[in-house]
Amino acid sequence: MLNVTTGKIGTARFAFCPMDEVESVSVGLWFGVGSRHEPAKLQGGAHFLEHMMFKGTRQRNALGISQEVEGKGGDLNAFTSEEMTCYYARMDADHADLVLDVLFDMLWHSTLPALEVERERGVILEEIRMYEDQPSSLVMDRLNEALWSGNSLGRPIAGTPTSVSAMKRADLAAFWKNHYHPGSLTLSMAGSFSPEKVRNKVEAYTKGRKVCPDRSSYQRVKRVSSGRIKTLAIPRPVQQCNVALGIHGLPRQSPKRYAEKVLSIILGENMSSRLFQILREKHGLAYSVHTSTNHFHDCGAFYLQAGLDTPKLGAAMKLTAREFQRIGQSKPSMAELRRAKDFLMGQMKLSMESTSNRMMWMGESIIGLGRVQPMKEMLEEIQAVTPEQVSAVARELFQPGRMTLACVGPDVDDKMLREAAKHF
Repeated sequence: MLNVTTGKIGTARFAFCPMDEVESVSVGLWFGVGSRHEPAKLQGGAHFLEHMMFKGTRQRNALGISQEVEGKGGDLNAFTSEEMTCYYARMDADHADLVLDVLFDMLWHSTLPALEVERERGVILEEIRMYEDQPSSLVMDRLNEALWSGNSLGRPIAGTPTSVSAMKRADLAAFWKNHYHPGSLTLSMAGSFSPEKVRNKVEAYTKGRKVCPDRSSYQRVKRVSSGRIKTLAIPRPVQQCNVALGIHGLPRQSPKRYAEKVLSIILGENMSSRLFQILREKHGLAYSVHTSTNHFHDCGAFYLQAGLDTPKLGAAMKLTAREFQRIGQSKPSMAELRRAKDFLMGQMKLSMESTSNRMMWMGESIIGLGRVQPMKEMLEEIQAVTPEQVSAVARELFQPGRMTLACVGPDVDDKMLREAAKHF
């Protein structure tokens, strides 16, 4: 179904997906390091460094980097997550050589100008303040801090005002040197390009560059259950109560991950899901309600998020808890299971029509799984999920000792949240 080739160019890994029918190419330079790999004193360092890679190289200044790509109609960006970082671009296929040159120039030859470090420090502090002003972002940051208490996974990816203010240029340079090299690189490309030509260019870009020992170590999550749901109330003078329920879920390579995903779709990933229909359509308690899953090397999370009026919190959590219990006790019907599977497989197929999505899928797969799982294999695993497996995962996950309930909103207090939590 997808013409994907993987392998190595020297010590760097690659995933190529040529698409002759398109006129664009998407390129991603991936590194298996993120916020959970940072030492405590460098909290937010991977994200800070991501910003600095755009601030100039020996050949190009910051404006030149953006102009070279945007001047040809392309897009250039990056992201940092808990376990990986990606620098990526999408261009007219005629300019594939240019976009490779710009990306490798940024990653290998950035100068980290001291003046730009100070300027960008201010930019990142404003970014952190922006997230603090967004209740839906704030509640997830605080939820994750409580869910992964004592572990680096619980730290905000952007860092804190204290950690970002204290960060030194030398700290960023050391982190860059230790983690950004051919031995930690995965190149992901999808679109119209010549794999052989790209191989030759990447060989030239990586030849002679030092490869460092793997330093992407992290503290494994040790889940300690008190048998009760944890709660976190965050009062804010906003118009709406933003509630988030986090549940310790499954790691990225768990054989039950597709059953967990189907469970999430049944409960809250689209408008026909149970919680959307119950909380919004039937009872009018919330405008926004959805579930999601997130996976890491050694652990994972199942999330519910909703926005509602504070006095409706208890009723919404009661109905949610009832649905959690129902799906654990009574397996979903074959018709409901079929709809959830078809939704998941359909979304996957639709996303593969985009060169950017193919590039992201391949890069994340190699970093997270060590390989690009064939689409046919993924679809077969989804098809194999049974109603019994979905109910079994629900029973495993939906236990109070695995849960943390956080809420940002007006008139929110600990007593109110504890009362709402009693329903689980």
